[in-house]
Amino acid sequence: MAQVWKCSGLRWPAGGGPVLEWDGGRRSALPRGKRVAFAVPEGGVRRCVGARGHACAVRAVVPGRSTGARCEECARLDRAHSVAADTLADDPRPYRVYLAWFGPGLVKVGITAAERGPARLLEQGAVCFSWLGTGPLMAARRTEELLRAALRVPDRIPYAEKRAVRSALPATEAERAAEVRELHARAVALPGWPESLRPAPCDVVDHARAFGIEAALEAFGEVVELVPGGSVGGELVAAAGPDLHLAVGGRGVVVLDTRLMTGWELLPSEPAAAGCALPVREFRREPDGLF
Repeated sequence: MAQVWKCSGLRWPAGGGPVLEWDGGRRSALPRGKRVAFAVPEGGVRRCVGARGHACAVRAVVPGRSTGARCEECARLDRAHSVAADTLADDPRPYRVYLAWFGPGLVKVGITAAERGPARLLEQGAVCFSWLGTGPLMAARRTEELLRAALRVPDRIPYAEKRAVRSALPATEAERAAEVRELHARAVALPGWPESLRPAPCDVVDHARAFGIEAALEAFGEVVELVPGGSVGGELVAAAGPDLHLAVGGRGVVVLDTRLMTGWELLPSEPAAAGCALPVREFRREPDGLF
């Protein structure tokens, strides 16, 4: 029987390109142009990946469309120990507040541990971003809430919305940075910032080249789940956040959210294999005119 692999996610190491990580510590670098091909065994089952380094006690079966790949109990445990859950008020590490831009009109505010650098922004698929300030966790949280209310920007943007605008991004870094610069200026002018949070000057970092989305990137759709007996094979043309953009032959480029790969046992396919035999949701195309 062929060796099966279990994916533990897509990572963006500091100073390097994206890599797929596998159970056991193995890594697969993902340079532009690499062939990505794998299959789900017939009769395969997707099982919970556990939480916080612990295996799921009951090896629960989880839905194919879940991006978390966790059962209800493991999801609760994982969230209870995350910064996003607002349960770590005594975390002594410094945190940074940021503005992240994903496309025209898609800007969010967020926080990340200062020690992580820009990793969180790469993981989210932020096309460009700027830091807003650094300080203790609770000060960063208060600043995040202040900016959400005053600037009317969210702290979350669904990945589906991020994918939908990647084919229509402005062509230059200056155009992509404009919205972040404008919001940064408004943000630092607001009263009510916590005294312990040190504001940062606007310095927009652009990830379009790192992602491979400098040019218009058309895709016909996105994989919605892996299924037993399904497969995908294609050439990597871009990677943004958890998403791989794969050229799969005659139809063009399909987007694969690597979070859908976790929890499955996967088989390597022939490197030359091209095509997508997985359920795909096609992107809506706006009509060119009235007729």
